[in-house]
Amino acid sequence: MTTRIALLRAVNLGGQSTVRMADLRQLLEKMGMANPRSLLQSGNLVFESPTGAESAVESALETATASGLGLRTQFFVRGIAEWSSLLENNPFSAEAAGDPSHLLVVFLKDAPSAESVHAVDCLAGPERAQAWGRHLYVTYPDGIGRSRLTMSVIEAKLHTRGTARNWNTVLKLAAMAQA
Repeated sequence: MTTRIALLRAVNLGGQSTVRMADLRQLLEKMGMANPRSLLQSGNLVFESPTGAESAVESALETATASGLGLRTQFFVRGIAEWSSLLENNPFSAEAAGDPSHLLVVFLKDAPSAESVHAVDCLAGPERAQAWGRHLYVTYPDGIGRSRLTMSVIEAKLHTRGTARNWNTVLKLAAMAQA
């Protein structure tokens, strides 16, 4: 069995795409996943599953969630090695230490091209963006709510889907996965 972290896209936000974490954990158990745990109500899961491609786990979770819970959303699954690497490759260590709630990691379906990342960075005002693999790190020094660098803008420029978590949540999930 392999420990994995799964992030759901756009659940329990503003009354849209609601799902109880207890229902998700129960669904994972029915699928044969072991020790499913959740963090917060925004679709953060840690569990053990049989070894295999993460894309296959994503697809299985998306299908089971749609049929079993009536929720159509995307999953972004990462293994422990990749999660550890994304922690180590954070290009914004000062922001992670000083203002972790304004540092986001955008988990992407596909790795973006350097040109796409440059296009995102050029759109940013005070924000800065850098990519590593299937992840985009974005700093929001003036806050996220008023920024023009929204998820829809990021996805359009990178030509892929994503879901974001702040650095605090990224660290909490890492700790859960190691426990």
